[in-house]
Amino acid sequence: MKDNSGSLYIIEAILAITILLVAVFVVNTVISIPSPEYSYEAHDLTSAQDTMEVLAGKIDFEDQTFLCEISTILKENKNSKKSIGEVSEICQNKLDSFKIANYKFCENNKLKGKVLAYKGNDNNVKEVSVATRTYGDYSYTLYVW
Repeated sequence: MKDNSGSLYIIEAILAITILLVAVFVVNTVISIPSPEYSYEAHDLTSAQDTMEVLAGKIDFEDQTFLCEISTILKENKNSKKSIGEVSEICQNKLDSFKIANYKFCENNKLKGKVLAYKGNDNNVKEVSVATRTYGDYSYTLYVW
C-alpha cells in the first residue's frame, strides 16, 4: 500500500508525540509527588548514646575508660558506702563537664539500681534518651532528658 498523501506519516508522528507527552507527564507527576512530611523539630535524643560512648571509649590503648575507672574503684573497695560516694562525686563532675541539662546515671547490677549522679527534674518528662553500657560485673545506664 502506497501512501502518496503522507497521512500514515502524520498519524505515526502524532502517535509518537502523544507517547512522548504521556511519558513526560508521568515523569513530571512522579517528580512532583510530595514526599512524606518529616519533622524539622530538632531533638537531642542521641545525647545519651553519644555521652555513653565517650564514657566507654579510650583515647588510646593505654588509657582506662571512665567506666573502667569507676568500676575499679567500686570493685577494689567492695562497693562500700565510701567508694559509692567517691564514684558519685566523680560521675557528677564528669557529667557536669558535658553540660547536660538533665540526667540520671545509675548502676543496675551490683548496686541494684543505685543512682550515682542526678541533675534536673524528671517530673512530666515526655522524651528520654537512654544508653546502657557494661564494664565487668557493672552495668551503667544514663538517662538524658
